[in-house]
Amino acid sequence: MTQVSTTPAVVEFDPAVSIPGALRDRAAAHPNQVIVERRVAGAWTPVTASQFARQVTDLARGLVAWGLEPGDVVAIMGRTSYEWTLADFAVWTAGGVPVPIYETSSPDQISWIAGDSGAVLVLAETDEHAARLGEAAVESVRDVVTFNRLGELAARAGEVDPSVVAARTAALGGNDLATIIYTSGTTGRPKGVELTHGNFVYLARNGARSDLHDVVSLPHSRTLLFMPLAHVFARFIQVLCIVEAGILGHSPDTKNLVADLGSFKPSFLLAVPRVFEKVFNSAQQKAAGGLKKRVFSFAVATAIAYSQALSTPTGPSAALKARHRVADRLVLAKLTAAMGGSLDYAISGGAPLGARLGHFYRGMGVTILEGYGMTETTAPTTVNLPQDVRIGTVGPAYPGTELRIADDGEIQVHGPHVFRGYHGNPEATAQAFTDDGWLRSGDLGALDGAGYLTITGRRKEIIITAGGKNVAPAVLEDGFRGHPLVSQVVVVGDGKPFIGALVTIDAEMLPGWLASKGLGALSVAEAVHSPEVQASLVKAAQRANTAVSRAESIRRIRVLDVDLTEANGYLTPSLKVKRELVHRDFAGPIEELYATGGAGLDVPVAG
Repeated sequence: MTQVSTTPAVVEFDPAVSIPGALRDRAAAHPNQVIVERRVAGAWTPVTASQFARQVTDLARGLVAWGLEPGDVVAIMGRTSYEWTLADFAVWTAGGVPVPIYETSSPDQISWIAGDSGAVLVLAETDEHAARLGEAAVESVRDVVTFNRLGELAARAGEVDPSVVAARTAALGGNDLATIIYTSGTTGRPKGVELTHGNFVYLARNGARSDLHDVVSLPHSRTLLFMPLAHVFARFIQVLCIVEAGILGHSPDTKNLVADLGSFKPSFLLAVPRVFEKVFNSAQQKAAGGLKKRVFSFAVATAIAYSQALSTPTGPSAALKARHRVADRLVLAKLTAAMGGSLDYAISGGAPLGARLGHFYRGMGVTILEGYGMTETTAPTTVNLPQDVRIGTVGPAYPGTELRIADDGEIQVHGPHVFRGYHGNPEATAQAFTDDGWLRSGDLGALDGAGYLTITGRRKEIIITAGGKNVAPAVLEDGFRGHPLVSQVVVVGDGKPFIGALVTIDAEMLPGWLASKGLGALSVAEAVHSPEVQASLVKAAQRANTAVSRAESIRRIRVLDVDLTEANGYLTPSLKVKRELVHRDFAGPIEELYATGGAGLDVPVAG
């Protein structure tokens, strides 16, 4: 029986409003409201709505002077920065269509995205990015302008009357194309997802004016973006802050993230679960052994218990509150200080977070609002509500969204935030929708009685063992990756007698882990053969197995001496594993898992 869940819209879709139109309206209504803080000479400098709108308009006039016509595509390639956001809004204001390219993209990937979209101009952060664009040799691209030359473009504003840009903005509506975002492409060529101005504005207004208002809106809300702006999630938050909500900051280099968090002091963040895992694992590793380790373990257990008690009718007991105050003073307050000291909420998406981390962070004082969405839904489709967080779920339907679970368990989505189609690919577009117009997500899920969604797997990733058991790998992989030594896990077993897993070691975490165990330094290649490392990874597999039945449990693991990274092509820029490529390139190690006497570590399974 089909399950359906709907959250009514707070603000209805307005076909007359575009993204630059929404900025224009905000700047007119609240000209002195600070909407961005920009790092200048090491200090965060406020930028008001009117100042930002003026800078955007000047750059837009410069783009028109360059020769940009309405509907022209401009590719933007660079790290997350103020200049990226400024360029994005300027292209929109000039009537163009900005198309993001990950700054890590190869010349082949650049060639496909810029060529398929028909980009005429590329705005690139650095000369090195420009060189890669030159190597890509895209026929349609007439010029490449680096971010340090955006001022030169803006200086040409005097060549174009302001009324020209104003008319172009006024001509845009909610149904017009805003951007083409190319999916990460875990299989085959990335598809260009066409998103409209209305897709973004509708979501931004419903987020800022709904139950999420206290998380994202002024006067106190501020967020530091460090996720790539080529990702739809970060792009949506950028639009949300600029046209509707809190103050936006940018952190282009994760090496400086801790310092940036300390100086910017965000009230909310968005990140993928891997970031929250890294923060926890690093803190755990610093606790090392002895008394520090016992204190840290006490604090973790207390934070989790405290969070779990928050979900009960009676709440935490007096004794638990007292324990929590001690844990906070000894450990938890130091972790919140490291994240800026003002962080109340974080928004997590892209992969399951896991109940343990969710409870730990909430017990620490940072409520993670886990959500779910796709590029095709302009990011959010569901999100937990601050007043009713249900850890382990991805929340109810986002305001103005309809969800349903089809008879085969697939999550299907309907609403004004759903994309209009794949660029130049009508066949793929047709396949993406049901006969009655609902988007097929490809993900599997279930709704509880309150309409909260739980993700149970991805239809294309379901493993069917030789015994006919259907296994969703995500549950096992996410549990396994919680171990500080583990970088990536790929569960295998399709058509095989049991479930196995390929495991890679996190080279950054390895030295600290070895030191905490009193072990000497080892390279990753040496650690693969270390009895202590192997034993710890087997225990991690056993812990992951507690989330599934015996038939679904991992029985053997193979530890690889290479990692799966974006740099070597096995991860997408949004850190999703390219499973087909891993299965192809590591076919030998996978087969050895199932060979009699083959390489691999056996994982004891209870029962």
